Amino acid sequence: PRTTYNSIGVQGQVFTIVNDESYYYPDLMRGMIVDGDFGSDLAMYTGSTTGQSRSNEICSQYTPITWQVDRKCHLISASTFDKMCADMKAQRDDMSEDLYPHGSRELVADELAANNHANRV
Repeated sequence: PRTTYNSIGVQGQVFTIVNDESYYYPDLMRGMIVDGDFGSDLAMYTGSTTGQSRSNEICSQYTPITWQVDRKCHLISASTFDKMCADMKAQRDDMSEDLYPHGSRELVADELAANNHANRV
């Protein structure tokens, strides 16, 4: 049977957006950039879905979810995000609710967090 933990995973990267086309990546819609030092140093851990409706009192029903987060902040061109938004608008499924910034949940209390964080090797 399909379950949440074997069906859902999250990959995350943090960017500083610049007006420089040498940092253009045309396929951000397809997921995490794995090129050069992008995606080469990941923090991996078990978590849950995010969103402002979740807190240390109200847990997500979608758990456990594997998170893979790039530890480095990378430079990326503003036009990369223009292209990603255009790609999202062109999808058959309606992605209009994902075209604007969303809030995030409060930081999970240490005593509630999973203890399986993968440390650097």
